[in-house]
Amino acid sequence: MLVLVAPGQGAQTPGFLTPWLDLPGAADRIAAWSDAIGLDLAHYGTRADADEIRDTAVAQPLLVAAGLLSAAALGASPSAVAGHSVGEITAAALAGVIDDEAALRFVRTRGLGMAEAAAVTETGMAALLGGDPAVTIPHLEKLGLTAANINGGGQIVAAGTTAQIAALEADKPEGVRRVVALKVAGAFHTHHMAPAVEKLRAAVGDLTVSDPTVRYVSNADGHTVATGTEVIARLVGQVANPVRWDLCMETFQSLGVTALVELSPGGTLTGLAKRALPGVKTLALKTPDDLDTARALISEHAGA
Repeated sequence: MLVLVAPGQGAQTPGFLTPWLDLPGAADRIAAWSDAIGLDLAHYGTRADADEIRDTAVAQPLLVAAGLLSAAALGASPSAVAGHSVGEITAAALAGVIDDEAALRFVRTRGLGMAEAAAVTETGMAALLGGDPAVTIPHLEKLGLTAANINGGGQIVAAGTTAQIAALEADKPEGVRRVVALKVAGAFHTHHMAPAVEKLRAAVGDLTVSDPTVRYVSNADGHTVATGTEVIARLVGQVANPVRWDLCMETFQSLGVTALVELSPGGTLTGLAKRALPGVKTLALKTPDDLDTARALISEHAGA
């Protein structure tokens, strides 16, 4: 049984889109999406530096475009889809809830709204490596931080003001080995993002929505969602609420997933799966060179 997963913000690196644009029709698709949302995706995916693509308003559409482009090149029919943070929009398009252009328009609104919300207060996020969630989460709450991503595999991402992040670095929870600042421009999935939720809520009325055609696993709670309206409602609320990727992986396990392929720019979610889902075959699509290996894995596991 195959699940396709889409990574969240922070997975992007300078030039990562370059090899994908050499595939037949890829440059034309990127150009059409760029025109639709008023953002030069080809430039940001091939020539922009790390600081430029760290901008939330740029990073989010770029990640969804890359995910959809790599999924189209792969041509797989998964049994389930899921996404981490902004990757949920990619997953919604793959499940047929919204079409590709609508996904890009929606994520453009999301990215701009979250960038505006992040500009109000100086905030950030940091990954905690190691530790026990039962100890770590109360410690974060004591410092005024939110456990914004509970990723499983021993990883929690804290979010809050830069002062709160600095306090965390000076006062790590017991058992935490390292606190690593993330290359994101705000405290995503916290109350700091409330203004972005309102912008998205106002935008969803223009969407044409269908029910998922494959299992859609929501990172709000790891549940599968059967209706398109519920998927969209969760996409809106998710901006200011924690990502429970640990619960998504528990659902993959309960569904009997045997293979997991992470769309471009892959790596982060396969790393988590290797620790949390022993026995599940994983593959990250980093460049088109990975496609043949991915197809071989899919032929072995799809529909198992």
